[in-house]
Amino acid sequence: MPEVPTPRVPDFWLYRCLRRFSGFLAHVLALGFTIFLLILARPGTSLFSWHPVFMAAAYCLCMTEAVLLLSPETSPLCPLSRKSKTRLHWLVQLCVPILAGAGLAFIICSKNRSEQSHLTSWHSILGVLTSVTTCCQAVCGLALLCPRLARVTAVSRLKLYHATCGLLVYLLATSTVLLGLCSDWFQAQIKGPVWYICLALPLYPALVIMNQVLDIYLPKKKVQI
Repeated sequence: MPEVPTPRVPDFWLYRCLRRFSGFLAHVLALGFTIFLLILARPGTSLFSWHPVFMAAAYCLCMTEAVLLLSPETSPLCPLSRKSKTRLHWLVQLCVPILAGAGLAFIICSKNRSEQSHLTSWHSILGVLTSVTTCCQAVCGLALLCPRLARVTAVSRLKLYHATCGLLVYLLATSTVLLGLCSDWFQAQIKGPVWYICLALPLYPALVIMNQVLDIYLPKKKVQI
């Protein structure tokens, strides 16, 4: 009988290193992009200047870090238990609607002072939709944190729904940020090739988070080696 070739075992060590590096890069880009918008906005120069600051802190930093906390490979708190990570995840996510609410308040006050119309762009419409869905996700997360108090029976199914909807909310937030980079305020300060680089920066953490959620919750087929 012909000899059956032995299946080649993939280099799992290299695979893990690449995944950890990609997660580390996502942390760096999330923090760096938030600091970049903070410097660019020059908070305190106007009411509007606080809007990008709070929104970047809410979605580019806090929401990204809250999701990456749950990763078994890219989390900076890997030694902690799953329960501890979940509680930290909810606490960091709790900062998102608070910061986003402050950002909305500043943009509303700024438009009222300048007598401009509200919800006149896709950025503003998606921003409101993102804020509403974020609050809904926070309530769902609270139900998962205290299932007995919320009288939740199908916890595993609710976790799947929460993760799926959370990914959609994050992608919606990323789309809102990208539309913000297309605004007159941002394009008046950043032009040329740098603008395209800035456009790509929020996309990388979104890809890492999408891969993380799909890798954890997507059903896997058992492969025999």
